[in-house]
Amino acid sequence: MPVKSSEELLMLFFQYLEQQKFEKPPYSLYEPMAYIMRLGGKRLRPVLALMGCQLFGQPPDKALPAAMAVEIFHNFSLVHDDIMDQAPLRRGQPTVHSRYGLSTGILCGDVMLIEAYEYLSQCYDRAPLILLLKVFNRMAIEVCEGQAADMDFEQRSDVTLPEYMLMIEQKTAALIGAALQLGAIIGGASEKDRQHINLFGRMIGQAFQVQDDLLDTFGAPETFGKKTGGDIVQNKKTFLLLKALELADASTRKQIETYYRPEVACAEEEKIEAIKSIFLRLGIEEAARKAKEELQEKALQHLAAIAAPDERKEPLLAMADMLLHRST
Repeated sequence: MPVKSSEELLMLFFQYLEQQKFEKPPYSLYEPMAYIMRLGGKRLRPVLALMGCQLFGQPPDKALPAAMAVEIFHNFSLVHDDIMDQAPLRRGQPTVHSRYGLSTGILCGDVMLIEAYEYLSQCYDRAPLILLLKVFNRMAIEVCEGQAADMDFEQRSDVTLPEYMLMIEQKTAALIGAALQLGAIIGGASEKDRQHINLFGRMIGQAFQVQDDLLDTFGAPETFGKKTGGDIVQNKKTFLLLKALELADASTRKQIETYYRPEVACAEEEKIEAIKSIFLRLGIEEAARKAKEELQEKALQHLAAIAAPDERKEPLLAMADMLLHRST
């Protein structure tokens, strides 16, 4: 069986997505779901589910329902996250609750979660459903725990770097690991290989978020696609900030904390330049790149340990390289 590239797998998923009939009565409930599902995005997670299946020698189309479950769950979490964040835009377009109303946004998210399980249940004749549910449920709980931690961090001034790494593992990396693991289960992977593919995904997911933090502060605006420094302006807890607080002496730490106090009025450009200057002085950009590379190296060790031919691992290697060396 020829090994499909990430581009071929993405096209396979798009074809399946186009066949799904999200618009159905009552339209007030399902039209918002169709809207968010076709709003765009990288479709990274469903492609990884297909890669996980292909890795173990099975046709990737066997994992299409699980891939759809993962994509619907991801978008469900975005609908509810946007409500919690009171965000007006998602992927450059109005968020579901902005366009259709708050109550509809909540209800749409609820039904999407249930629909995700409906798609997952379609895999019952291809893999042990109880095992798929166990992985999916664990992931869903972790994503909620990660979101709760992220919200708590907004009110705390004592967040540590290990706490942040756990939060991004739960909120971001758990879904990447689960997508691969679901595909691997359908592909017939052993328990040992399922553990390796899950850890590969989790570490790539953490490295992905560290890269995102780096790009927001040190990315080139012309390739990043938006003005840099947004995390600094919004007082977000990021790898860069927490690493700086960890390394700073008392005087520098006080300076950082002053800029991050909500009551301190400061021009955006002044704040961005001041914090970036501190980051550069402390070597934070290099520290973040090193942390990302260490996570990537550990991830690749888990991929290497999987009992599968190297040619089937190539799409995963290419995907990881693209994610961790992107400029957007």
